Amino acid sequence: MLAVLGLSLGLAGCGRKEPAASTTAPQVLRVSQRNEPGDLDPARVTLPDEFGILRALLEGLLLPGENGGDPRPGAASRYEVSADGLTYTFHLRPGAQWSDGVAVTATHFVDAYRRLLTPATAAPKAAVFYPVRNARAFVSGAVTDFGTVGFQAPDPRTLVVTLEQPTPRFPHTVASGPWLPVRTDVVEKHGRTWTRPEHFVGNGPFTLAEWRPDQRIVARRNPRWHGAAGVKLAELHFVRLDSGDSEDRAYRAGQIEVTMAVPASKVEVYARERPAELHRQPMLETRYLAFNCTRPALRDERVRRALALAIDRAAIVARVLRGGQPVAETFVPPALAGGAGIASAALRFAPDEARRLLAAAGFPGGRDFPRLEVTAWSTSQIPVLEAIQAGWKTELGIDVALATREARVHLSALATGDYDVGFVTAIPDVADAAHVLGDFVSGAPENYPQWRDPEFDAAFARATTLADPTARAAALRDVEALLLRRTPLAPVYFNAKIWLMSPRVRGWQEDGLWGRCYDGIHLVP
Repeated sequence: MLAVLGLSLGLAGCGRKEPAASTTAPQVLRVSQRNEPGDLDPARVTLPDEFGILRALLEGLLLPGENGGDPRPGAASRYEVSADGLTYTFHLRPGAQWSDGVAVTATHFVDAYRRLLTPATAAPKAAVFYPVRNARAFVSGAVTDFGTVGFQAPDPRTLVVTLEQPTPRFPHTVASGPWLPVRTDVVEKHGRTWTRPEHFVGNGPFTLAEWRPDQRIVARRNPRWHGAAGVKLAELHFVRLDSGDSEDRAYRAGQIEVTMAVPASKVEVYARERPAELHRQPMLETRYLAFNCTRPALRDERVRRALALAIDRAAIVARVLRGGQPVAETFVPPALAGGAGIASAALRFAPDEARRLLAAAGFPGGRDFPRLEVTAWSTSQIPVLEAIQAGWKTELGIDVALATREARVHLSALATGDYDVGFVTAIPDVADAAHVLGDFVSGAPENYPQWRDPEFDAAFARATTLADPTARAAALRDVEALLLRRTPLAPVYFNAKIWLMSPRVRGWQEDGLWGRCYDGIHLVP
């Protein structure tokens, strides 16, 4: 028997129902784009704002639910799950088309997933597919026949996915950015240039009309999309702005309607003077310092722990960020942690213990400690790093240098270990603690500390095989406690997105994972 979990066609699209928009002028929404995309290929991108653009151009089987709720129909109008929880059957919409008029088929999805999981692709988000039978083995090369991987297309409108084990939140996984499809025939025809506007083919509510590097990306309404009749925006402009101050100036000048953030120094001013334009969204996101465990001084767990315990997180949040962000003395965001239980492992501000550990490691009072560099990807993060730098000097007697790199360069350096201490954002692709902690398994693509711990690997593997949600959550808390004790990283705060949005914008939707949907948005006069 199959437990039918059909999704009503009436829920199609991500946006809320809003009053009809004015048709007296073209609907053009201009949104700040802080980081220039490294790519517009779901198999290659990593940044949330890259996926933010892709969600306008491509449509997955399911879409993120409003405010983190249950996923909504996307390219699939409904799905069924077998009684044992191992088989999901997705039914694609009849008549759906790609932007070039070709019918959307289940084989397109299977081919896209085969390409992403092929070892030569080296997709940074391949692990998001690991719940699927033999997906991990195919990526590693242990299995070479993709026919054994749990994807089947018995007919053009049916996609069957078989899992390794029951995964209760699997629909949320399917709604994540890495599961967006691409047309592999287009990729094969054009190679790495397939993402240029003249070659791009998508199945989302908008098409790629223009990409001027470091200036703007224009997405234009797709008349072939199944829900095109309800899309009010004629165009979306993603405008490249390199800092919070430049965003603020552009917003005040009426050059954009939506910013990515607000300079910390101006949050209180906007809250007082223009409260209707200031928006706040708690994020399932941890901002942390990654310690490169291949650096001689940072190989010592005592040194890493000393650095983590000498961070006054409460002062940073209150005096630097000033946006109500929660301090992070643990790593997994509380909304994903599944309860309390690791308080004893929390990395609280403890300067006396930090000094003792540093001395025990051979650097009393900071003497002979090597000069490390702390790197970030945006000048907006420098005030936070300056506070950490000052705290380490005051409490430990050590000096560190600060530097910023362009986002793509920063991420590349983290991945290759070409850094000392890196400021990092941990944003899971799925609202699940395992998707946060899995980054620190030995050899994981986003194991930026270059850390390897067999005990951690084994504990994580055991936790993720548990089917009972309560037992699984408890086991993952133990995994997190082990991570904090070994201290390859130092959590600093749990992020909250604070941004400005014109009162003209209606129907905006995003969630704590930076998931956006644009089809329900319109502008009022």
